[in-house]
Amino acid sequence: MRARRWARDPVAVGLVIGFLADRAFGDPRRHHPVAGFGQVAAHVEQRAHAQSRGRGALAATSLVSATVVIALVERRLPTPARVLVGAAATWAVLGGRSLEREGDAIAELLGADDLTGARLRIRNLVGRNPSNLGADEIARACVESIAENSADAVVAPLFWGAVAGVPGLVGYRAVNTLDAMWGHRNDRYREFGWAAARLDDVANWLPARLTVGLNTTIAAGFSGLQGAWDVVRTVQRDAPAHPSPNAGPVEASWAAALGVRLGGTNHYDGVDEDRGHLGDGKPVSAADIPRATRHLRRLSTAALLTVVGARVASRHWPQRAPRTR
Repeated sequence: MRARRWARDPVAVGLVIGFLADRAFGDPRRHHPVAGFGQVAAHVEQRAHAQSRGRGALAATSLVSATVVIALVERRLPTPARVLVGAAATWAVLGGRSLEREGDAIAELLGADDLTGARLRIRNLVGRNPSNLGADEIARACVESIAENSADAVVAPLFWGAVAGVPGLVGYRAVNTLDAMWGHRNDRYREFGWAAARLDDVANWLPARLTVGLNTTIAAGFSGLQGAWDVVRTVQRDAPAHPSPNAGPVEASWAAALGVRLGGTNHYDGVDEDRGHLGDGKPVSAADIPRATRHLRRLSTAALLTVVGARVASRHWPQRAPRTR
């Protein structure tokens, strides 16, 4: 019976296969569809850019809507083809394995005292200026990026894939990509990128809270109720100091789960941004990066099991028979 349930749900099967493909291969090396979408978005920006929230909102909603409409074609395919398309889309939008590889590479560079190489490599993960960062600050930047992207690159795509299938997967990634491109607080994007940033806030609100819940559960598995309470308490106390309504709770839950202190002052585009202090643990060092990548693997697996399990259960929940007079 359980096998037949899975066979009737190509979305669930595609999510699992795509997740395993990401674990095995990481991001596609060439012709990445997200990069292709980014090129289209850059072309639209050249034509539509203005210091106008309305123009930015129209550009963002048009790109996201077009992506979702194209993805809806998948629902007209036969079941085997839907599984393959869903698996390919899941593989393309997930970034967990590549995130781990970046973390491992930075940890190796720091372990070899190659500070110059680590400063160059950390640019793949963060937008802050790394030119004057020491080893511990690079390690903090790396762990914070792994923490924040655990929601953006793993939990949120899986969540929206379970909710809406391939349109949810690619629609979410379109929103997240536009936020990465346009959601900056500088003179060029403060108005034009406002809508992209707000769309990303909305799309990540539930996945960010799911990430907190998963970190709470994982902490309980290692440290019992005290570990779970530490995550909840840290999020309630420290997350409001972070400027992001979603990254704040996620990073605070990671800080408590790892037993470290995150946050502080970061340098972006010539501006210092105070992100508060998250957690009561010790400051991050290079030795904490491998711990963060191991935690990401646990969190990713827990996210997959949670959202796919919830989807399968909800789609096959027994229906009450209609009343007869």
